[in-house]
Amino acid sequence: MHDLSTLSLWHDTMPPNEWTTSRPALDGNCGADVVIVGAGYTGLWTAYYLLQRDPALKVVLLEAQAVGFGASGRNGGWCSALLPMSLEAVSASHSREAAIRLQQAMHATVDEIARVVAHEGIECGFAHGGYVSLERNAAQLDRAHEHVRHLHSYGFTDDDYRMVDAAEASRLCGATEVVGGAFTPHCAAIHPARLVRGLARVVEALGATIHEHSAATEIAPHRVTTDGGSVTARVVVRATEAFTSALPGMRRTSAPIYSLMIATEPLPSTFWDEAGLHDRPTFADGRHMVIYGQRTADDRLAFGGRGAWYHWGSAMSPSFDRNDRVHAAIHATLRELFPALGDARITHRWGGAVAAGRDWWCHVAYDATTGMAAAGNYVGDGVGTTNLAGRTLADLITGTDSDLVAMPWVGHRSRKWEPEPFRYVGINSLMVLPLGADRREARTGTRSRWRENLLGRLTGGTG
Repeated sequence: MHDLSTLSLWHDTMPPNEWTTSRPALDGNCGADVVIVGAGYTGLWTAYYLLQRDPALKVVLLEAQAVGFGASGRNGGWCSALLPMSLEAVSASHSREAAIRLQQAMHATVDEIARVVAHEGIECGFAHGGYVSLERNAAQLDRAHEHVRHLHSYGFTDDDYRMVDAAEASRLCGATEVVGGAFTPHCAAIHPARLVRGLARVVEALGATIHEHSAATEIAPHRVTTDGGSVTARVVVRATEAFTSALPGMRRTSAPIYSLMIATEPLPSTFWDEAGLHDRPTFADGRHMVIYGQRTADDRLAFGGRGAWYHWGSAMSPSFDRNDRVHAAIHATLRELFPALGDARITHRWGGAVAAGRDWWCHVAYDATTGMAAAGNYVGDGVGTTNLAGRTLADLITGTDSDLVAMPWVGHRSRKWEPEPFRYVGINSLMVLPLGADRREARTGTRSRWRENLLGRLTGGTG
């Protein structure tokens, strides 16, 4: 059996013997009320809330690898209220009020995850320290002011999103060249693998069955087939996220985009005296090329970013999880932010894919006629959105009349990605444009408006 502890920092810092045993694979045919394909956050949260609503339900989850193998176990550990699509995009598609309701639901989701973690005794290092965006030049600061004003125009206040001056931003996170920042309390740092594995145990205690090493070969109304057997059910939930593109007929439904990470060795108190992050807020800065970091519960810096190229034909491979060029660039960026790191050892390098819809929307879907349900395309914002998706799917499947089932992402359909080579060129332009914009802004201190607008159009934002 593959040693899953080698996948990431998070896998390596699980309790001893966590990966030495596995749940049995599906062997034969069985029936269920609900069968869920994928035992990551989406599938597990869906199972959790289904069994909260109706403990008598028979729920079976089929996992191709092991619980926590994919993005749910490897991500940056941001339990945030972020959505991949902008409020403006939601407003244009539905209404201003619908966009506000969805964002408010995401704010409440961070608190809901905190509640469940505490109630179920899941030890995942949950630290509700908020999120600080550091602005490190005039262009970034101008963009942050504009973004906070935009959020306030939707009725949100400083209690939700506020600007902070250079002194407060530096107190929160003592990086270099900070000229200001923006802060939201709606975020927590977590150990993602501990959350997903803990949630799996809770779901099993509630009565669900999880079969690992049971990859779906066919997903159809009322039936999922694997090499070891099949499960028939009234409802079939597809919760496959970045692995969706590998399913038959689904290659253009979503695109797997790789994000890579590194982690330092545990750092001494003298470093943290300068670097701050005392309440463990998650952090990034205002550049266009996405970066993200947190101070872990054991005093490491876990830090990641985009920059790895999309692979032709939506290909995925374990070899793509490590990229010397990108990992070196991430390390250089981290040392630029925190020169006091010096020669601190990088103990872990890893990566994984997130799923992106063509219009950068995430979605929840359920067809009562066919019994087919799905959720995904979180574009890296999945720790929080998966919980909201799970609650929403549970309400849809059980026929519960709630505010969640009327949210604007329910039933949303993203158009298919273009065929190759157009998909390859388009997605990889998202790696080139941010770098050009960031270099120009660092050099001139002024915003690269045409690049911003083009990025916005490509990602379904406000451009």
